[in-house]
Amino acid sequence: MDFEKKKKWSLKWGLMMLLSTLVIVPSKAQFKVVGYIWSRSDMVKDIKKVDLEKITHLNIAFINPDTSGNFKAVPGLDSVIEIAHRKNVKVLMSCGGGSRQSYYAELLTRKHRKTLVKNFIAVLDKYDLDGIDVDLEGEDIDGNYEGFVADLRKPLTKRNKLLTSALAWWTRDRISDRALAQFDFINIMAYDKTGPWKPDLGGQHAPYSYAEEHLNYWQKERGLKKEAMNIGLPFYGYGFGELPVKDRSFRQISWTDVVKKYPERMNFDEIILPDNGGTIYYNGRQTIVDKTQLASKSAGGVMIWQLLYDTQDEHSLLSLVDNTHKNLENKP
Repeated sequence: MDFEKKKKWSLKWGLMMLLSTLVIVPSKAQFKVVGYIWSRSDMVKDIKKVDLEKITHLNIAFINPDTSGNFKAVPGLDSVIEIAHRKNVKVLMSCGGGSRQSYYAELLTRKHRKTLVKNFIAVLDKYDLDGIDVDLEGEDIDGNYEGFVADLRKPLTKRNKLLTSALAWWTRDRISDRALAQFDFINIMAYDKTGPWKPDLGGQHAPYSYAEEHLNYWQKERGLKKEAMNIGLPFYGYGFGELPVKDRSFRQISWTDVVKKYPERMNFDEIILPDNGGTIYYNGRQTIVDKTQLASKSAGGVMIWQLLYDTQDEHSLLSLVDNTHKNLENKP
């Protein structure tokens, strides 16, 4: 073999070895940080309060059709998407919500479903959204839910867009295996175990054990891979007992107010109000760290309800999530 042939053969062999190495090295799955914000007139101002470098997905809550299945324009949404996309953040429209959306019962039927799906996709295309998050809850998850998400899946797959869902513990049995299989990932609502709607059942609404319980169910009983589950983190808390009736913030309190009013309790999960015997429960800094570590080990990421409840300083829970995950990721 002459020198030129040897040289070409050597280069070819080296390239083949390099390509084989690239093929066999698995890519590491992205740790997802999904955050919700409200769809409202101040959306553009709101998004500027969020450190987009620290999230991967932004869900706009909630964008719903009217009772006829038609969507109105969403002021500011195009600007929010443009800002988020500059930071490589995917933006999804989230439909439904914690409150009852009873008109969906009619819209999801075979008679109206095709038009409804078409209308959803029209909104997605108009604003260049990256997907749809289905947050129908409670009685809104009925026998037509499966058909609805299956019909959404087809045009979204064709466009290489995401279909996700926020799922609560009390409606887990309403989600069929076929419906579950349509989602790229689910956002586990591992909070609201109790709340002001259960005044006689005061206590922590989002304990660490509740997150573990959700993960065990969706993985072991429903067969989801860890990458398909995000643990929900509440950036808020609830108050029980004899609380100041004039200040509604004691019934639901944001992390911002915890930091502002009770800075000495940031590393705890409850505040006992000495004047009246009421107690406020939330997730303090250490619990957020613990849950983020759990998500890094046993899930695909975290989901936050909601981003605007956070502070914009050194006490930010979003920054705490980001630092915790990155420290684990950088460990040898």
